[in-house]
Amino acid sequence: MPDGTIVRARPVNERDPDDAWRDFGLYCDPRWAPIWPSDLIDWPDFGVPADAECAAEQIVAAYERARSGQHVEIGCIGGLGRTGTVLACMAILAGSEPANAVAWVRETYDARAVETPEQERWVEWFGGRRGSGRGTRDA
Repeated sequence: MPDGTIVRARPVNERDPDDAWRDFGLYCDPRWAPIWPSDLIDWPDFGVPADAECAAEQIVAAYERARSGQHVEIGCIGGLGRTGTVLACMAILAGSEPANAVAWVRETYDARAVETPEQERWVEWFGGRRGSGRGTRDA
């Protein structure tokens, strides 16, 4: 993340149930079927979360875990659209300007990350939560 916080992102085909590095996972697809501490966001492929507020709080909580030193893993099926969107939201929490978060993820993670205009708008929505006092590390 822009502030140095470490978060690992990966697709489901790299799922490793015996991964000793991971303390917590935040996943955007039930096919991850985690048997380790985790949260699952109800988030259709190529879409945005079914419950925006709940998903935003899950992202904030996972980022706070990583910021406190826990090893946090983020994932969906392909590791690009939903995962990239979560990473962009976390970049905002790490200090990136909302308008630059998607570009930062595409430059530092994968050029194909955040796959749809709807996902880009969701990152903007998430960034707008900063003004309401929610979704920031100071909240």
